[in-house]
Amino acid sequence: MRVALGQIDTTVGDLTGNAQRIVDNALQARERGAQLAVFPELALCGYPPEDLLVRPSFLQAHDAALQELAVRVPHDLDVLVGCVATNATAATLGGRTLHNAVALLQGGKARIVARKSLLPTYDVFDESRYFEAWKTPEQNVVTLHGTRVGIVVCEDGWNDEHFFDKRAYAIDPVERVVQAGAQMVVNLSASPWCRGKETFRYRMVSAAAKRHGVPMLYVNMVGGDVELQFDGGSLAVKPTGVAAQPIAFREALILVDTEAPWTQQPGKVTDEAMQHDAIVQGIRDYVRKFGFQRVAIGLSGGIDSALVATLAVDALGAANVAGIAMPSRYSSDHSLADARQLAKNLGIAFHVLPIAPLQDSYEQVLQPVFAGTSPGLAEENLQARMRGTLLMAFANKHGHLVLTTGNKSECAVGYCTIYGDTNGALAPIADLWKTEVWALSRWLNRDGERIPVRSIDKAPSAELRPGQFDTDSLPPYPELDPVLRCLVEEDLSVEATALRTGMARPRVADLLAKVHAAEWKRYQYPPSLRVSERCWSGRRMPVAHRYREI
Repeated sequence: MRVALGQIDTTVGDLTGNAQRIVDNALQARERGAQLAVFPELALCGYPPEDLLVRPSFLQAHDAALQELAVRVPHDLDVLVGCVATNATAATLGGRTLHNAVALLQGGKARIVARKSLLPTYDVFDESRYFEAWKTPEQNVVTLHGTRVGIVVCEDGWNDEHFFDKRAYAIDPVERVVQAGAQMVVNLSASPWCRGKETFRYRMVSAAAKRHGVPMLYVNMVGGDVELQFDGGSLAVKPTGVAAQPIAFREALILVDTEAPWTQQPGKVTDEAMQHDAIVQGIRDYVRKFGFQRVAIGLSGGIDSALVATLAVDALGAANVAGIAMPSRYSSDHSLADARQLAKNLGIAFHVLPIAPLQDSYEQVLQPVFAGTSPGLAEENLQARMRGTLLMAFANKHGHLVLTTGNKSECAVGYCTIYGDTNGALAPIADLWKTEVWALSRWLNRDGERIPVRSIDKAPSAELRPGQFDTDSLPPYPELDPVLRCLVEEDLSVEATALRTGMARPRVADLLAKVHAAEWKRYQYPPSLRVSERCWSGRRMPVAHRYREI
């Protein structure tokens, strides 16, 4: 069978726009000789639709759009598309009223031919809030062009006991559809990317193809939805290899012939290349889907703001990025020079708004209530808040979105100022550890200097007081980041973290206390683009709690 994998970028709730993308790709698929076109999980409504699914008017509009879509796609092409379906037994047996489902569009009609069995409720997922799990995945088999096709949805393909050390669910839907006679398995997915996901996904799909001896076709969504970045990476795998190289972070219509020999192996890409593409997509789609074109970034001369500005240029073009330098009385000469050089290298608009006069004004106004105290944290935080106010004023006046420049290391331990450097609509690198910030910045300079070398090499400093460096409050980042990875991404104990990293146990306990104490800041942090398995959006810790591990 000739199958087209429609790796499309959908927008949540845009039923008309998503349907048009499906129609356009279906027409191309027919022109290229496909007999079947497959589109991702919940492609019609976008993923994740969240509480739109509790609105009756949205569900009615969805169902009408599905029926109209069936009429509009070519009637001589079979189309599988992810959609929402009513749970017919909810009224009599109870349970959620909806299924995460797959419709077959055939001859101008739409009928539900598969429903999702495994509903993830970990990390960023909360599907059992809306959907009822399908108890009989062996029924998700349909005959198309003489081939028995087994249909599974995303998580349904992630429970192979022969691949995973421990299964998360009681059943394996892939195994069930093969046992029911499927000669080919198709997985419709909306699987967000994180570090190493593309390699792991290929290993998993390949292992299933070898185990069951049938072609495994995996079509994944692409595009950004706030924090989540869908990488596409659609695959067609037999035990002998893949049909085509996976395409990451852009829309594609991939045509495969299940009868042809598949002998290729996926090419390798660097972590930095994937991180770059994920964040660039995230910035571009966030700005575009919110109806904006331009962004503003506070440029300190340091590495974090330099990296965010460079990624923004790659996402939106230099003409749509503005850099604002806001030197204080404590800013070094090289900070302003490095910010200016970055703007020149990137070709972006550059403005200098000194905050020293504001510092003088604030000190005069606050003198009656600050009298008799020594300068400290309050004065330092005021500088960040002055800068945040100036950035927001510029953005409001000129129609920009502000990008926040904090990294994961700083965010983890609360080394940031609420209502100051945390201001912004989106935090592009808040899921990159500081050591990853340096690595990605050097990667961006691989063909020539885009980010000034001094911004990469200089000792990190917030420059909120004379002679200040990050190491005044924190261990050096090459020592800090491995510890934070253990505590934040793996939830290891203080003792286990100390044993793995070699850091003294009391110091690890102190860092964990900082992580706990900063939870309220992260609660108010802008949306962060997810590039790791454990981003802040998937970490559900109580904002206020008194547990302390020692």
